[in-house]
This record gives sequence, C-alpha cells and structure tokens, in this order.
Amino acid sequence: MYEAQCAVLGTVITNPVKRSTPTGDEVLSFRMASNARRQDRNTGEWTDGGTLYLTVTCWRRLVRGVGASLMKGDPIIAYGQLRTNEYTNRDGVERADLEMRASAVGPDLARCNVSIHRTKAVASDAATDGDPGATEPVDGDQDHDRIDDDVRESVPA
Repeated sequence: MYEAQCAVLGTVITNPVKRSTPTGDEVLSFRMASNARRQDRNTGEWTDGGTLYLTVTCWRRLVRGVGASLMKGDPIIAYGQLRTNEYTNRDGVERADLEMRASAVGPDLARCNVSIHRTKAVASDAATDGDPGATEPVDGDQDHDRIDDDVRESVPA
C-alpha cells in the first residue's frame, strides 16, 4: 500500500460536514481547492494555473477542532495521506476523486489572523504540587512552553 503524505495550501470550498460511521466513530469532511498562480517574469503579470480539488477527511481528535474552527472560505494548510477513490456515478460513468485523510489541518497564517483557544484538562494533585486550581495541556507535555492562559488577541496585519 502506498503512503503519499503531503501538505496542501488552499481554501475551504464547502462547509465541513460531520457524520458518524456504523461503528460510532465520527468523521468530518470538506472540499478544498488549491490554486496555482505564477508571475510572468517578462511582463510582471500574474497568471492563473490549474486548480487542485480534493476532499479532506478528519478523524478522532481532529474532528472537534476542525468542526469548531473552519468554514467555507477559510485559507488552510492540510497535511495527510493522499488516496484516490474510484467509483461509478449515477449515470454509469467511471470517476475518480482525490481524498486526503488529514493528520493535521490549520489556518494559513500568511492569509489570515487567528485567535487560539487552548483546550485544558484538570491536572492531578501530584502533577500540580497540591495546587487544585492548576491545569496542564491535554497532551500532558510538561516541557511545552506556556503562553498566557488567556486567549491571545489577533494582531491586525
């Protein structure tokens, strides 16, 4: 089996849709488009190239974060495994669709500003040296540099 991992920069072109599998797992999917633009060195003008369309599917922890954060029109960077889905449409025509099973999705900070809302879990008493109000990151990474616990304000571009 192939494992083609790649990052794609683009724009969300459909609102994310969440559904459940028969086993109860949640999956979220959306379509994205990545446009190629090149500058002609002779004229200095920008020309549009082709557009790559793909379906991005998110599983497990990624479902909650993407579902709460992204919507149609958002500039994103998606990283994951590419696959081709081959199927027959209603008219009997053989089709193929490109799908990315995402392992990471985030905003493209070259094209937008964001506020970060960190998810925290209550730490055990042993990990907080008896401070009942202390918290730690969900992933438990004690070496993670702590940034202000409050939501950071977006900086205008």
